[in-house]
Amino acid sequence: PNLLASSLHISITLLWSNCSRRLGCVRSYTVATQEKEANMAVRSKQAQQFDWALAKLDSSVRRTGRITKTLLLRIFHDICRAGYPSSNQALLLLRSCGSLLPEIRLEERTKLAHHMWEKLQQLGAQYDVSHYNALLKVYLQNQFKFSPTDFLAKMESANVQPNRVTYQRLIAAYCQNGDIEGASTILGFMKSKDLPITEAVFSSLVTGHARRGDMENAKNILSVMRGAGMEPGPETYVSLLTAYAEKGDMDGLKKTLETAESADCSLMDRDIMQVIFTLAKSGHEQYLPEMIERLRLERNYIPDAMNLCLSLITQGLEDTAFQVLKTMPALQSENSDSPQMGSFFLRHCVNMDTAIEKITSYCKELKESDLHTSPLIFTLSCALDAKKTDMSLKLMKILKEQDFPIRPHYFWPLLTQHVKDNNVSGVLEVVKSMQQFDVSPDVDTLNKYILPVFSDLEAAQQALEVIQNALYDICKYVFFSVCVCGGGVATVIASRCTFTPPQTQPLSAEKKHTCTLCRGYRKIKFIPQTKPHSLCVGVCVFPFCLEAVSFFLYNLIDSMSAAEAQAQKDKLRKYFNQLQTQNIFISVNIYRGIRNLLESYHIPELSKVHSLTENESKVLALERRLAELKAENKPLDFVLKQTIQAVCAEENLQRALELKQQHEEEMTAGCYATLINLCCRQDNVEEALNLKTELSRKDSSVVLDAGKYIMLVKTLSLNGRVDEAVEMLKEMKEKEVVLNDSHVGMLFHLLNSVVIKGGPSAVQQLQDTIFALGLAKPSANLCSPLITAYLNSEDLSGAVDAVQECQRLYKYLPRLHDILVGLVEKGDTDLLQKAIDFVSQERGEMTMLYDLFFAFLQTGRYREARKIIETPGLRAKPGRLQWFAEKCIFANQMETLEQMVDMTAKLFECDRDELYSYILRLCKETNDWKKAEAVWMKMQEENVIPRERTLRLLASILRSNGQEVPFEEPEVKSPSAYGMLKDAHEKGVAVSAGTYDHLIRSLLAEGSIDAAMAVKDIAASHMPGFRLSNNANSLLIITLSKKDEAKDALENLKSMLQAQNVPSKLTIIRLVQALGRKGDVAAINEVQSLVAGLGTNLNLSNMLFINNTALAHIKSGDVDSAVELLKDVYTSPDSKSPSMSFVFRRIIEEANDTALDKLSAMAEQLANHFAFYRPVLDLFLQLLDNDKVEDAKLLLARCNALAEQKDNVYFDTDFCLSQFFLSHFLTVFSPSHLSGLDKDLSAAKALHEQMQKEGIVADELSLKRLAVLYRNAGEPVPFIEPQHFSTLHTL
Repeated sequence: PNLLASSLHISITLLWSNCSRRLGCVRSYTVATQEKEANMAVRSKQAQQFDWALAKLDSSVRRTGRITKTLLLRIFHDICRAGYPSSNQALLLLRSCGSLLPEIRLEERTKLAHHMWEKLQQLGAQYDVSHYNALLKVYLQNQFKFSPTDFLAKMESANVQPNRVTYQRLIAAYCQNGDIEGASTILGFMKSKDLPITEAVFSSLVTGHARRGDMENAKNILSVMRGAGMEPGPETYVSLLTAYAEKGDMDGLKKTLETAESADCSLMDRDIMQVIFTLAKSGHEQYLPEMIERLRLERNYIPDAMNLCLSLITQGLEDTAFQVLKTMPALQSENSDSPQMGSFFLRHCVNMDTAIEKITSYCKELKESDLHTSPLIFTLSCALDAKKTDMSLKLMKILKEQDFPIRPHYFWPLLTQHVKDNNVSGVLEVVKSMQQFDVSPDVDTLNKYILPVFSDLEAAQQALEVIQNALYDICKYVFFSVCVCGGGVATVIASRCTFTPPQTQPLSAEKKHTCTLCRGYRKIKFIPQTKPHSLCVGVCVFPFCLEAVSFFLYNLIDSMSAAEAQAQKDKLRKYFNQLQTQNIFISVNIYRGIRNLLESYHIPELSKVHSLTENESKVLALERRLAELKAENKPLDFVLKQTIQAVCAEENLQRALELKQQHEEEMTAGCYATLINLCCRQDNVEEALNLKTELSRKDSSVVLDAGKYIMLVKTLSLNGRVDEAVEMLKEMKEKEVVLNDSHVGMLFHLLNSVVIKGGPSAVQQLQDTIFALGLAKPSANLCSPLITAYLNSEDLSGAVDAVQECQRLYKYLPRLHDILVGLVEKGDTDLLQKAIDFVSQERGEMTMLYDLFFAFLQTGRYREARKIIETPGLRAKPGRLQWFAEKCIFANQMETLEQMVDMTAKLFECDRDELYSYILRLCKETNDWKKAEAVWMKMQEENVIPRERTLRLLASILRSNGQEVPFEEPEVKSPSAYGMLKDAHEKGVAVSAGTYDHLIRSLLAEGSIDAAMAVKDIAASHMPGFRLSNNANSLLIITLSKKDEAKDALENLKSMLQAQNVPSKLTIIRLVQALGRKGDVAAINEVQSLVAGLGTNLNLSNMLFINNTALAHIKSGDVDSAVELLKDVYTSPDSKSPSMSFVFRRIIEEANDTALDKLSAMAEQLANHFAFYRPVLDLFLQLLDNDKVEDAKLLLARCNALAEQKDNVYFDTDFCLSQFFLSHFLTVFSPSHLSGLDKDLSAAKALHEQMQKEGIVADELSLKRLAVLYRNAGEPVPFIEPQHFSTLHTL
């Protein structure tokens, strides 16, 4: 009993010491952090992270229509800490305080908006009219009652002039309260100022009359609009529908819906959801089923429905939200074998403190309907995350009644806040609750979540007496973890404190716990609580677990400041020497961490800078040199070739032919090739053929290069000799002429040049020959000249047939847009229907709709175009929209571009800022500042938050025309480069496209995407045709991928390929890896398809796509699909045993134990049953690389055949740092692995002796290195040293 009592006391003492040390580490870490934040490099990194967070916020708004309060507050606090809020950042934050926060109550949103407004203003944010308009929008969305006159007075005091958008929203504010008189006052003022009255004003008046109880006048507003020449749109009809919904007038609702339908006004699901929300909020739930049935479940239905559910729950209308939720599974049931429908619903119910009875009923229905696999467990996790103790305990009780095991770590979230607040009673209440569920605290629970709350050791012992029985077993376990380990007893070194545990003999039964004991020891740090670094160092040397020393040493140094480390360096050196004396080794990863910690107090030497120089030589006067050589009777070959090339460069064919006649015998193949090229350029086909014949007669083995052959083919074709041109192409194939990318471009120009003179038949003949012979792979570029020939001859039927044939044979649709435009202009509906049916069948309905949309826009059929783009479920395709916008800018088609931007206002996931920036670019080129100003107003009406580059572009247009800039112009984040660029333009210095491109690439290399795109806009405004180079495009995709903006990166790749540019290999790798991290399997398959369609080989491994597809499956929670995919690869008959190390490394780094277990089982099955050893070998090496030695040992024990894979394993020094590792692993591999022991004679000796015992002969390289170790240690070499080993490396 006395021994056990001592054990209990010692265990709690040790645990308390550990907790105290942890708190000391936190304090030290805080001081260190404050010192490091002063460093400018850290500040720069934080700024980049903040930019990423802002981009994430904006992306979330565009994709889902909502953001989380956590993300918003995180960014807001980052701005406050930085202390330099920009105007655009303030605008984005203010905008986010309205309907974008459906999970927050209305009054809380408004309070947050006011807090941000005041705080940002204190920090120096400059507010303009757009900020006041954003605040008005927030008031309207949050139904906040305020005085419009006071608001105008506030603007006037700030010297900010209201604009049309301001007045529109003030009218809406009056109408929201049913104040028609106030709205009429503002309306009259707008008329006096000749400000246009938009649909938004009429829509507000509908609401105003309805709120006043005058439904008759509300309906008459539609007639007033028509009388003013304005057709009511969806916004007006929705206002009227909402008014009827508030009254519960179902007949009026139905009639209005019929009127809208007859007026060809398409109402989307999002519009119907507003009516549903109003019906529920107004207490007319009996009409909800009928309105819910009207939902069409469009493709973008899910995010809109989720926002509706969240808003309803926030308003306390959970039952209505659940009805909406049940309409969603039909769209998601195919996404996963483990459905998780309703997780967002349950989480928000918890956050809103919904009654536990309601929540459990929802969970029951979700479970019974197979919509969620474990709703009750998920709800418990949400309650724990929200630290709702009462709700969590009630849910645990329900789960326990269902025989679900309750674990100790379930209580950690409940304990965390109590520990943080030093709430002892709160901690004890939670511990008592654990006892009620028969759950005993484990080591982690005691160490991290219970003991730290107590002021001292005695207080902890007294408080825990009430639960001593529950803690007894675990404390005894901790004691054995410290003192009993393979017979070893804790050893105290250089101590001022004493710790003498009772001598306890090892129990054989305890040996099975050796791995567990090691883990237990890591939690115990022998540092007195009074003075952490005075220095009392205790080391428990475990014969079976030497890595404990590594962890102890790392944590000791990590907890020190720079000054403390300097003060204790002598003791640390002594400690290191003691470890070396005892042959104790530190694991590689821990060693690296320790090295980095120690080096952080020193400044490294600058690397040497090497420079390269090039020598240039001048070319002598060729004619004179040729004459001298001839007079001296010396060879003329090289100089003659140079002379002929110089003459041909001057296009002097006659002089070149004279030189050929004068030096007939000295003519080389290169000279003939140069002459043939000149003849083709000058369209002298006969002379070119004669020279070729003469060359063949002189040396039949000589083959012209691809460029010369293509020039001959082009010349023959343009002279009507297509059959001879075809024969020339066949000769190229026979002589195995190799073509590169530039030659493929020459073939395109060849076919294009034949279009005018030869017509479709000649182009078809040449194209078929090129593809049939395999001289070039089919591409959209090479197929387009044939379509051009048909279009030039106005044979649209032939063009349609040709493009269909290209799709069937080569999977390309060249110049489809031009064909559709021609058919629309001609009015050939039958042929148009044939074309779009084919496109829909081959490329899908969405592609067809976009093609038709662009064709209608191009031809001015705007009404038809609007119907197309309002097709339910249509999503934004940024690449397609950018392509058409660039066409409009290039052709100066402002009206067409404006129509496209206007029609896509409600398109799902549409980047409105990007589209408006296209109009501003065209305004810049046409110098139309009035149009630019109108665009700015339109953006405010639509509540679009502009990017900084958009604001800079708009400011540039206004300023260049002498107009006042109505907002704070943001600065480019790379001021030096941008300043130089502006100075160059102001001084009239011409800047080349290459300079722009180089600057853009430099900015992208720094990760400054916004700055790079700003420079691109400047370049485009000064050089209308400016395009990014291949390298810049590739770097843009890589940068986006690194920032996890994989979707934008993919769209840029598509645009790049559409422009017939070829991305780099690294571009594809980074993009695919980013998609894998996102869990986007479909996008990875799309990239693989795009890469397969390239006309060039990027030498990409197929495993790039397979490994990242597997990781994408794992990321989305579908581990079984990943296992099936990889198993199919290895069991395929033509498998070449590819590597999957990348997959193992990622899941080990992410600590995904579920995926690791399943993939490990697959690898072992492949090894044991199918003799495929590569996967298990990859796993083995990754376990070692990640310092999981024990796991690697167990894997080797389970898979004995792994030891036979000697030729596939290569160890480096990092893997050979401990005697434990060597004794268990290295002996099964080749003797050259002695190379890993270059610095450790004792370990090398031990390994060499073991190899000799097992009859393994060491190779010469290993023996040579071992001999050097002996000599360096001053010991005689006990074997014959190999001599003159040529590949010996420096030791």
